[in-house]
Amino acid sequence: MTRTPVAEAKALYEAGRYAEAEAEARAVARSRSRDDEYGAVALFIAAIATGAQGRHTESVVTYDKALPAFRRAFGANHWLTMKLRSDRAQQLASLGRYAECEAECVAVVEAASRGAGPDMANLTAAARNGLIFALNAQGRHQEAETLAREALAAHRAPDRTSLVLRLGLARSLNGQARHEDALAEAHRADELYSALPESQRHPDKGAVELAHATALLGLQRTPEARRQAAAAHHACLTSFGLEHSRTVEAQTLLDRIDGTRS
Repeated sequence: MTRTPVAEAKALYEAGRYAEAEAEARAVARSRSRDDEYGAVALFIAAIATGAQGRHTESVVTYDKALPAFRRAFGANHWLTMKLRSDRAQQLASLGRYAECEAECVAVVEAASRGAGPDMANLTAAARNGLIFALNAQGRHQEAETLAREALAAHRAPDRTSLVLRLGLARSLNGQARHEDALAEAHRADELYSALPESQRHPDKGAVELAHATALLGLQRTPEARRQAAAAHHACLTSFGLEHSRTVEAQTLLDRIDGTRS
């Protein structure tokens, strides 16, 4: 998307400058006609940038505006349209609407499985990641583990998708009190994260530290757990703000750790 109307918004988002990315994307969307594909993509960037600032309700509202625009511009079955649905579902999870997230991710996985090519394969993995998160959040950790292992077996590239799948697997293992296994997965996720280009690291700031902290606390390695939880909270607060769901999760874990130490 270099030298397109959305290039600046995309670059700002990849640099972690979410407020500026949102403002630029919304300005582009306002300047384009109702059926313009760049206007649709601008709304998409505005939605993900809004979510990255912890304004999850507004993000879903923006996704809901972008979805009909994507259907007009690309078609309902285009992988970009389904990618938007997958990303929207993960904002639903950030709002605690886990059953809705699960249903939408299942629908996207089923639709993507009927397609072919690398775009559909990557879309399937992304939607499975949302489904894994939703299953974990509903306490269905064994289901989440099975799905995460299947997804990792199908997606072997050392990329961001593998990173988030590893983090989902670690979450499922922590949920089953298998903290040694979870810690090992958190280490693998850390290796993947460290190898990513900086532009791909921003959306997952604090996530690896959070996985480490949860596993370490389960192993009663409380001082180490607190250091990791504090690092996660600082990274999330700096990158996403106070209201972001991951910042809240890190703060909750810190409070839990401090409660066990008092």
